[in-house]
Amino acid sequence: MIHAVVFDVGECLVDETREYGTWADWLGVPRHTFHAMFGAVIAQGRDYRDVFQEFRPGFDLYEEREKRASAGKPESFGEEDLYADVRPALAALRENGLWLGIAGNQTVRAGGILRELFSGDVDLIGTSDDWGASKPDLDFFKRVADAVPFDVGEILYVGDRCDNDIRPARQAGMQTALVHRGPWATVQWNGREARDLPTFRVEGLLELPGLIRHFNDPAR
Repeated sequence: MIHAVVFDVGECLVDETREYGTWADWLGVPRHTFHAMFGAVIAQGRDYRDVFQEFRPGFDLYEEREKRASAGKPESFGEEDLYADVRPALAALRENGLWLGIAGNQTVRAGGILRELFSGDVDLIGTSDDWGASKPDLDFFKRVADAVPFDVGEILYVGDRCDNDIRPARQAGMQTALVHRGPWATVQWNGREARDLPTFRVEGLLELPGLIRHFNDPAR
């Protein structure tokens, strides 16, 4: 049975369109050009950080984050950047008695924002910077499993990427749900891993409560 649901952050809960637009502005690159390169890098199976290298070789993402913060233009997201189904989906899952968490590759600053937005809605908020382990490293998913008070096979990890979310979460022994939104899911959706690996494939988070109920009690 599934007793806990843990969500990725970017393109699962948070629409990152605005934030990547601010990175294009920071680089002095037209947003359309930046987004086109972003899509090309993902389609080639490369790390998204390669996008920055294409425009500025030697680009250090952590260093530039600090520069942006010092310039009064830090990376940020808020309520307006959440996908519309996030709040109702969390409420429905909580009403069904599920233990909820949020865990993704995020900075300490982003972790603070997540706690401001969701501390009353979930039982766990963890980030790669908090744990010193990042996806797709299995150590990250071990941290998730250690923090959840249920067996690893009773955890559903929800994400938008086969490579960073679904494949390693499944290798860790978790159930998985691939949500069809954002650039990674759009590129990967019709691939073999996207078809074969997830426990569930969903167009939106509001599909999860019903799917989990049926998974836990197929006779219903």
